[in-house]
Amino acid sequence: MSDLSDRTLTEAPAPASSRHVDAGDEGYSKDLKSRHINMIAIGGAIGTGLFLGAGGRLAGAGPSLAIAYAVCGVFAFFVVRALGELVLYRPSSGAFVSYAREFMGEKGAYTAGWLYFLNWSTTTVADITAAATYAHFWSMFTDVPQWVLAFIALAVVLTANLISVKYFGEMEFWFSLVKVAALVIFLIVGIWLVATSHEIGGHTPGFSSITDNGGLFPSGVLPMLLVIQGVVFAYASVELCGVAAGETENPEKIMPKAINSIMWRVGLFYVGSVVLLALLLPYTEYSSDQSPFVTVFDKLGVPGAAGIMNLVVLTAALSSLNSGLYSTGRILRSMSLAGSAPKFTGVMNKGKVPYGGVLFTAAFGVAGVGLNAWMPGEAFEIVLNLASIGILGTWAMVMICSLFFWHRAKNGLVERPSYRLPWAPYTQIVTLVFLVTVLVLMWCDGGVGRTTVMFLPAIAAALVGGWFLVRRRVAELAAGRD
Repeated sequence: MSDLSDRTLTEAPAPASSRHVDAGDEGYSKDLKSRHINMIAIGGAIGTGLFLGAGGRLAGAGPSLAIAYAVCGVFAFFVVRALGELVLYRPSSGAFVSYAREFMGEKGAYTAGWLYFLNWSTTTVADITAAATYAHFWSMFTDVPQWVLAFIALAVVLTANLISVKYFGEMEFWFSLVKVAALVIFLIVGIWLVATSHEIGGHTPGFSSITDNGGLFPSGVLPMLLVIQGVVFAYASVELCGVAAGETENPEKIMPKAINSIMWRVGLFYVGSVVLLALLLPYTEYSSDQSPFVTVFDKLGVPGAAGIMNLVVLTAALSSLNSGLYSTGRILRSMSLAGSAPKFTGVMNKGKVPYGGVLFTAAFGVAGVGLNAWMPGEAFEIVLNLASIGILGTWAMVMICSLFFWHRAKNGLVERPSYRLPWAPYTQIVTLVFLVTVLVLMWCDGGVGRTTVMFLPAIAAALVGGWFLVRRRVAELAAGRD
């Protein structure tokens, strides 16, 4: 793409669909409907990070966790809004990898793609670990090893994902519907419990749950800042609707509505849920080994309620796993056809699913099964931190692509759609500063967080080494396209 800028200087702006052609966009069915995209957007904003991760973070940071969710939610919205503008400019199943290829060249696409793969390959492990943890809630699964349950979860979702995008869309639609319905019910029940001062496990809910237990910052401001790295993980799937746009009809009509609704969902479901959890029980009642929603219903003593909520959070983990296999399959295909990923990851089956990439990601899930067998207690936290590095890298690449796009539009080389990221370029710059700050906080946290940051040189070295292995094939394929 080295001569792309020269071509656009001498040509009048063309329709969005003809400005850049990505080979990775060919061959897909357009079977995702408006209801699928809307629910995928919701599912991307409600994941394992809320249903499982909020328990441990509440125990560590107290009620101030709601502030962390609100702050991270704003930046997550900026990222998905920036991606939405690029999608309206040119829908692509390669999403930000395709945009990185257009605006930053093949090195940018290569980096964006493998950082995204790092995100989802490790998130896959986190999801199957969470699913196995949830399953242990029921006595019938207590004696089943965690790694066996993790393997079963991976096998079930993988099978459905390989059939067709329509099956993925339907599965994600119902997964997301279950999550939303459960959170709505929790919010209604929680508000009623607070309003009526109904006793929960010997405790009366209300503001006293906060004021009598150290206030908003029971351990100071620092713990709230340090949990931000984990909170970022909770928003890891917000970019998914951008990938799905490449397999839907009329994305210019569907995407703006789906993306705009993410902001109020974040406020209602994330911040609202955490505030209610803090009002219902003292923060010390929550723990990292049980969903906080299950904790509330368990202490409430409603027969079967805790089991139902546990089924919901299990659904959330499977939904995230479903999304990860879907999106990495599409991203890897875009990279494969450009030469920066193994050839087999670009192969599609009769259902028009890039099964090579899906299976490649699932292989890392199998490695996660081994991690669950070796370190069942630490598996979730280890992969969560590694996933955070991938998420930060992915979000940074989206904002950098958005900056390049804004700069080209300013110079009259491309035309921005009417649906835009507000306050550009300051929004992109502030978001990039925030992402760097999260890295600093991970280092300051010590323990697993610092160890994860120390992996950065190794990740960078792997990216550089990998580029030298693929650059000849990338150059040959690029020359062929030109």
